[in-house]
Parts: sequence; C-alpha cells; structure tokens
Amino acid sequence: MTDLVESARMSTLHLRLWRPICKAIASGFVFLLGTVRVRGKYRVPQKGGLLILSNHLSDLDPIVVQVVCPRPVHFMAKSELFEMRILGRLLRGFGSFPVKRGEPDRGALKTAAQLLKDGDAVVVFPEGEISESGDLLELKSGIALIIRLAAGVPVICCGIQHTQLTMPYGKVVPRPAFHHMDAVWGEARTFGKDDTAEEILGWATAQLKQLTHEGE
Repeated sequence: MTDLVESARMSTLHLRLWRPICKAIASGFVFLLGTVRVRGKYRVPQKGGLLILSNHLSDLDPIVVQVVCPRPVHFMAKSELFEMRILGRLLRGFGSFPVKRGEPDRGALKTAAQLLKDGDAVVVFPEGEISESGDLLELKSGIALIIRLAAGVPVICCGIQHTQLTMPYGKVVPRPAFHHMDAVWGEARTFGKDDTAEEILGWATAQLKQLTHEGE
C-alpha cells in the first residue's frame, strides 16, 4: 500500500506547475466540445482530505470533474488503463492509482483512505463502470469501507449530466454535441467509523439521484 500511496502522491513542483497546466489543457479541450455549467462549486472544501463521488456516464467524466473541481484531485481508475504504456504513465504522473474491477481490491481502497487522511482530494466513480443506459447503477460497497477507514473526512457528491452526448457509451473519440454539460455539487458530509455501509450507500445514492435529477 505504501508504494501505491507514494506513486499517487506528486512532488510539490509537479503539483504546483504541471497540474494547473494539465487543467488548462483539459479546460480548453472541454470548451471545444461544449460548455460546462457548474453549480454549487462553493460547497467544495478547499483544504484537507476530501472524497468526491461522481456518477459515470462517459469516458469524458474524469476530465470534466477535474475541470469543475476547484482543487487538484487523485483519481481511482480501472487497472486496465494503467496497462497502456503512454496512458498509464500519464495517469500515474498526475496522481491516479489503479483499482482492480470485479474483485475486492483492499489495496486500492486503503490507498484512497490514506491519501484522504493525508489531506488530499480523491475522486471515485462508485458505480464501478460507465452506465450504458444513463441511469444510476448500484453503488459498490467499497466506498463505504474507504469512508470508514478515513472517518471524519468530508464526502461530497458531484452529479454529472449530458457527457454521454459528447462521448457516447462505447466510443473512444468525442464529438461536438451542441449541448451543454452539467456538473452539480452537493453538500459535503462526514461519517464516523460506526456508520453502517447501508447508511453511507443510501446517502450517496440519494445525493447522486438528486443531483442528476433522476426520477423527475
């Protein structure tokens, strides 16, 4: 776990120089594809550990979350991406770390919790995969373990909408959709070690459904 944490953590120079440059490039890329409307950004804690939970509609979502988040973040990303030589290096270079899908990856969960306790912001897509239908999928129970391991660290949800219009399910090349994308931040909340997985997952599910207006 220590190696994963150290790999995910960047040097001060890297954090101060390359992350803003990367975010500027990402912002320009997203701007070419369509505007992103952001609401509730003031709710995002600016300092200290922060776990960000977002729904997952498109491969474009990580870029959009980084663009709309007012602070640098680490991403938990599927391990297959790190097997691609160039992409894997880029992901590691900017603080992402792998998680194995389809099995309990306690190493990745503990890495996320340690980064949170160290004061970093970590983004997790708790559905574990892109939703083909656009409806919110059942959230994976691993997020409850992360939250309990990093008890007291704020958790905030970000509801993403319309990114699948720009990069549809199964496509690898984005396209101008002539439609805005939306990102809505919820209210941050903290949990303790005694909070149950049912309570945590129930809260996160309700938040993400509300922020994406599901069911209206």
